[in-house]
Amino acid sequence: MGKLVLVFSLVVLGLAVTCKAATYMVGDNSGWDISTDIDTWAQDKTFAVGDVLMFQYSSSHSVDEVKKEDFDSCNTTNVLRTFTTGNTTVSLTNPGTRYFVCGNKLHCLGGMKLQVNVASNQADSPTGAPQAHPGGNISQPSSKSNNPASLIPTSAGSVYGGRDSIVMAFLGFMATLSWAVQV
Repeated sequence: MGKLVLVFSLVVLGLAVTCKAATYMVGDNSGWDISTDIDTWAQDKTFAVGDVLMFQYSSSHSVDEVKKEDFDSCNTTNVLRTFTTGNTTVSLTNPGTRYFVCGNKLHCLGGMKLQVNVASNQADSPTGAPQAHPGGNISQPSSKSNNPASLIPTSAGSVYGGRDSIVMAFLGFMATLSWAVQV
């Protein structure tokens, strides 16, 4: 039994050191909506390969992934992918820049669009390999203002996964193991 605990502990410790993926709720509690200041929401985020974006939105919206030119002009007729379920999860699987807009062009023109600069996950890179560095933050100041009376927690409270989840799983395993030994 002691060897099993030791092996499991080493596996969990190894995962905790290398696991950095996070899940981001786009727009926090306001979600993917015309009233959400998406530029401000994304401004302080650092996205990496392995992270996940969660879009939650009403039936009057959609999420379209587009190329840069279509992002800049809010062209919603030349999309790479369209999501309409109201609850969309997008995995960030490769480094580079991704562009998302609302399928309603007027909403996109109103600021309902998201540029995500995805950095490579250094834990997955060979030692000594050069790392890609995404360009500077291109988000521009938004003309929208949020109502101070309805402040919403930042994404720090909406990030799931990564090292904390591994540690919690380990602690849960140890508590179960301790209980099993006592019984």
